[in-house]
Amino acid sequence: MFKDRKDAAEQLALALKKYKDKGVLVLGIPRGGAETAYYVASYLHAEFSLVIARKLGYPWSPETAMGALAEDGSLYISDMASGRIDDIEAAKSSESLEIARRVQKYRGGKELPSMRGRTVILVDDGIATGATLFAAIQLCKNKGAAKIVVAAPISGQLMERHLKQMVDEVVILETPAYYQAVSQGYADFANLTDEETIAIMRKWEKEKREVVQKASS
Repeated sequence: MFKDRKDAAEQLALALKKYKDKGVLVLGIPRGGAETAYYVASYLHAEFSLVIARKLGYPWSPETAMGALAEDGSLYISDMASGRIDDIEAAKSSESLEIARRVQKYRGGKELPSMRGRTVILVDDGIATGATLFAAIQLCKNKGAAKIVVAAPISGQLMERHLKQMVDEVVILETPAYYQAVSQGYADFANLTDEETIAIMRKWEKEKREVVQKASS
């Protein structure tokens, strides 16, 4: 069991050490994946940003995912989704507003870094249904990533096998035989707030400026 997201991220970073100083792009899936990805990117000396994808829930059960939408419009719909086209379109419309809000709030409205021809490491704090991750993977493919790596501290075994068919490499530290939720892998799994996510991004920007200033002095 991991103590918290920092502990999990540090262990995950070590499992990804072959990518250190290789110019890779690390993308976190907020909110929880923002903290995990931050520590991974710091260890790898990588470029870091957040990719926004949102679960599409049923009107009668918003917490149940019928799919997900990424910020570039990439859409994933579950093979088991039973919603009508109208339900999907309504969910897309609603979540598009939240995606736009998060892009503005977390990235200041900035575009994602270029992915064309690059290795992109998608990081989350754990994988449950995988819906938002699947949409983010499609986004990376649409933007021309040369290699896509999915990295997370914990997921189910079936999910790990499925992901290996979707991307170039999968790095998952724990795949319990009995897996119900991401939180079971953590002693401390408090939800991240908008403010905490923004603080992570501001800390990254500050550290990046300091590196540039040090290099030019």
